[in-house]
Amino acid sequence: MANFESETAQKLLQSFMKFKKTGWHNKKIAGFNPSEFRVLATIQRCANDNNTEMKVSEISQLLEVTPPTITQIINILEKDSLIERTVDPEDRRAVKIKLTPAGIEAAESARKAFSETFLGLIDYLGEQESGQLAELLSKVHDYFNQVSHQ
Repeated sequence: MANFESETAQKLLQSFMKFKKTGWHNKKIAGFNPSEFRVLATIQRCANDNNTEMKVSEISQLLEVTPPTITQIINILEKDSLIERTVDPEDRRAVKIKLTPAGIEAAESARKAFSETFLGLIDYLGEQESGQLAELLSKVHDYFNQVSHQ
């Protein structure tokens, strides 16, 4: 194992600290915080022509967060008229969530802004380095996932 005092270990630590300081993972996307964006994008992606509605439990499973967390986000999006709730006629205890026309437009706008950020990064790094970065970040994720389960 590498010595923590090594130059490489210090470079890695400094790089991770720089990312944290930028707060890039907390920045708004087309006016939405990351959690709101993820819920809008999930509903937009998973709701199709045959099934335009989703249950809170389905959204929470896909995003791997608790239903109460999703409910809080849904409350905000509903207040902004981006989603609407309906009672499931087959199970009156269940509530279905769907995007309103304004929600569809907002989700599309946010998805476009999100995509443009990563397309800009690809333009900045180039295809080859972007591919290498994606592979390395995937390895970093796998490493930290293994370490956290030990």
